[in-house]
Amino acid sequence: MVKYFLGQSVLRSSWDQVFAAFWQRYPNPYSKHVLTEDIVHREVTSDQKLLSRRLLTKTNRMPRWAERLFPANVAHSVYILEDSIVDPQNQTMTTFTWNINHARLMVVEERCVYRVNSDNSGWTEIRREAWVSSSLFGVSRAVQEFGLARFKSNVTKTMKGFEYILAKLQGEAPPKTLVETAKEAKEKAKDLASKAATKKQQQQQQFV
Repeated sequence: MVKYFLGQSVLRSSWDQVFAAFWQRYPNPYSKHVLTEDIVHREVTSDQKLLSRRLLTKTNRMPRWAERLFPANVAHSVYILEDSIVDPQNQTMTTFTWNINHARLMVVEERCVYRVNSDNSGWTEIRREAWVSSSLFGVSRAVQEFGLARFKSNVTKTMKGFEYILAKLQGEAPPKTLVETAKEAKEKAKDLASKAATKKQQQQQQFV
């Protein structure tokens, strides 16, 4: 049995902007798990479509029980192949990704189609499908549930990272990460506490 995911997302940027951002989306604050990216093959077909294959290296922590099945030096490294077909005439980009190691434990296959949004030509819609499978006898269902939950979490990070890069390319202020927001809130609270302490000390000195 295979776990299936279907999702629709919208980026409030034109297809051309999304296409440009796609190749520049790493690194970003939401993709620290992506370690490397390398172009393995690229060509332009006779009908002017751009075909590319990239190899990505990611860290993707496994469940603790699954880590025992693999050597410590490879347990956290996942190699991903990404094939893409860009059709500039019809303004579509289709990507296929799948992991090429740890396949016995779990395989995650993803297909995304980027096209102009039907309601707003200045926006881009993404149709995302994923298939999560496992061949581990006895625990395949648990592995698939884990993989699907992890995939959904990563989709959120992917979209935030895309929005970050798009804002950066368009000269806008990129959205702040949760870490940055928390750091600012902590510094602000520390500053307010310091001012309050100083004010209290001044008030005490007035009565001395």
